[in-house]
Amino acid sequence: MKNRYLERRNKLGSMLPKNSAVVIAGASTQYRNADSSHAFRQDSNFWYLSGFNEAESTLVLLVNEKNNVQSIAFVPEKDELKEIWDGYRAGPEGAMKDHGFDLAFNNTEIDHRLPDLLAGHNQVFYPVGKSKTLDADIIEWIKSTKSKDRHSSAIDIADASSKVGNQRLIKDEDEIKIMKKACQISAEAHVEAMKFVKPGMTEQEMEAFYQYEFSKRGGRFSAYTPIVAGGENACVLHYVENSKPLKDSELLLVDAGCEFELYASDITRTYPINGKFTSPQLAIYEVVLEAQLKSIEAISTNNNVMDAQIISEKVITQGLIDLGILKGSMEELHASGAFKDFYMHKIGHWLGIDVHDAGDYMEDGDYMNFKPGMVTTVEPGIYISSSAEVEDKWKGIGIRIEDDILVTAEGNENLTAFVPSDPKEIEALMA
Repeated sequence: MKNRYLERRNKLGSMLPKNSAVVIAGASTQYRNADSSHAFRQDSNFWYLSGFNEAESTLVLLVNEKNNVQSIAFVPEKDELKEIWDGYRAGPEGAMKDHGFDLAFNNTEIDHRLPDLLAGHNQVFYPVGKSKTLDADIIEWIKSTKSKDRHSSAIDIADASSKVGNQRLIKDEDEIKIMKKACQISAEAHVEAMKFVKPGMTEQEMEAFYQYEFSKRGGRFSAYTPIVAGGENACVLHYVENSKPLKDSELLLVDAGCEFELYASDITRTYPINGKFTSPQLAIYEVVLEAQLKSIEAISTNNNVMDAQIISEKVITQGLIDLGILKGSMEELHASGAFKDFYMHKIGHWLGIDVHDAGDYMEDGDYMNFKPGMVTTVEPGIYISSSAEVEDKWKGIGIRIEDDILVTAEGNENLTAFVPSDPKEIEALMA
């Protein structure tokens, strides 16, 4: 059976200079209070390259003069007493046997062993600035290496973020399969929530319902803190208070997605709490939906990552003109950024192990073209707060529609199309 993580390590190593090294630290246990810890979640880069899910671990890749790649892990030591309390530990032997590492040591030995392993390497790559602890450790390990042989060549430090991130940007078949499952779980939860919601419920009640629907389908954890925003709360882009009552005749914006096998999904739907859009709500909604559908059409290998953004801005600008909210010509208003009072964020972001996934948006000094295997969100919105200088009928309306889009050789595939976005379909579902 193939080891996808070993393949990824070897691929990363093949892109590095001869006589270089990569150091990727895993996550540490995070405590909520006293000795009560949060559920452990492995560092995304570390997981991508190792599949090893124990805290306080470190991965080292060594590339030699012949571009051969050696992978080494520092992991928690085997400890039968601690396993009684906290569960199985692979230990160094298990890490080599089950995860394909060439060498593995107890993590308590890293300060002693890593300087010797780095000797003879000219460059060390790691995610610069991501962890102050790792920043300091890298410097100390390099200093210790140099102290062993003052006549050895200098060891330069380089940032590994783009190299690992851009490898993660293109999803392989295994990743796409997992992400499709994550997206389906979340889409089904959104469908059930539309049928469940009623005036008089609270945002917190709906948040709990989503998390229940995720969990019972296999997505135990949310990929991010859900946004459950009734009425004007939807005009706060990162609203997470999720505590207010849901009122008749208002909209509910829910931005929520589960994590499945450490891969994220990310869906937003905005729907009427009582099951029926008002005329002003529907008018704004249809502008956002048109912007989303036309932007999704632009997700293809023929276009770059900004093309959909510009399309969404122009559709929304024209829609706001048509509704009398903006006045003037579309081209002039777009050029001046007048739409930003109502649509102030980007069209989307990469999606993968992180909800805002790793990977660059620029390539060779220009915006990156889409490539097969990328997954991006497409999420235009219009947000009109009560302080906006508009007719009263528009005030307090916040709408966003978001889907997860896989780039294919032929165009794209909407991984979250199961949950309706057409307003008539939403109303029919909620009837």
